[in-house]
Parts: sequence; structure tokens; C-alpha cells
Amino acid sequence: MKKTSIIKTVMLIILVTAFVSCGQNASLQSYFVANQETPNFISVDLPVSFVKLDENTLTETQKEAYESMDKLNMLGYHLTENNQEEYKTELQKVQNILKDERYQELFRAGNSKDGKVVVKYIGTDTTIDELILFGNMNDQGFAIIRILGDNMEPAKIMSLSDQIQNINSDENSIGEFMNFFK
Repeated sequence: MKKTSIIKTVMLIILVTAFVSCGQNASLQSYFVANQETPNFISVDLPVSFVKLDENTLTETQKEAYESMDKLNMLGYHLTENNQEEYKTELQKVQNILKDERYQELFRAGNSKDGKVVVKYIGTDTTIDELILFGNMNDQGFAIIRILGDNMEPAKIMSLSDQIQNINSDENSIGEFMNFFK
């Protein structure tokens, strides 16, 4: 009987430790899952192949960057007059998640009056597995875009910025995501 109670006690300690440690390090993935169907949020997940770029106009570097990306996850929170306190809470949650050392900062821009944009990544200086674009507009809400891929190179990904402006968002789910903030 003693052996059984010791085993049960050890198992209980392992389970409690597992649950506590899982809750301490929130990730963007868990935040996306928790909020994808919550009111005031919009969520869009799509393969990069759904983002129509005119490949005839891409340079070799841009083609390599485009081909290194696999999937886009987008989550947005729409600010209204009725949810300003909730907005502040959700914004703080995301900011706290992005403070984790696994999210390395690439750059930031903006100001406290209009809003800010932060670009972070998971990976090394030469190869990225996840690129995170987080922006908030103080009068509209915030959006998080996760670009998932394998061995994405920061310089090559940034070379796509000109092409991204030419995407016809009406032809895919990105248009729905952008219209959410209008």
C-alpha cells in the first residue's frame, strides 16, 4: 500500500508541475487558439499559396523568400466605444507575451499617440522559423500576423515589402481581415 501511495503522490506532483509550467509561458500560438472565435476578434489562417503575388515580377531573392514561407496566421482585435477596457487588457496580454526572450526584436516604429508596429522573430539572425508583425492603432485596435516557414532569411523576407503592397486583397481572406478594421 505504501508503494501505491508514493507512486500516486509522485504522479500528482508531476501533473501539477506540468500544468503550472504550461501556464507560465504563454505563447502567441496559445493566444491565437484561445481567441480565434472570441467576440471582437477576427482570425484568418491560410497557406501562403493563397496570397497571390505576380511571380513574373519577383526577383530571384524575392522568389526564395516567398517559397520559404508556409503559412500566415492573422488575429485582429477591433476597438469600439464599448470595449475599451477589454482592448487594453488584451493589448497588455499580447505585449507581455512578446516580452518573452524567445521573441527577438527586428525593429519597431510608431508613437504612443497614433500606434506602434513591432516586428519580432523566432530563430537565429540568419534563419527565421516564425516572423511576427504586431501593430496597434489606438483608434482601431490591434493585429498580429505570424508568418511561419522554414529557414526564412530576414533580408530576403524584407525584400518582399514592395510586392506585398501590390497584393489584391479582395481575392483572398486578407481582404476580410483588412476590412475588419474599417
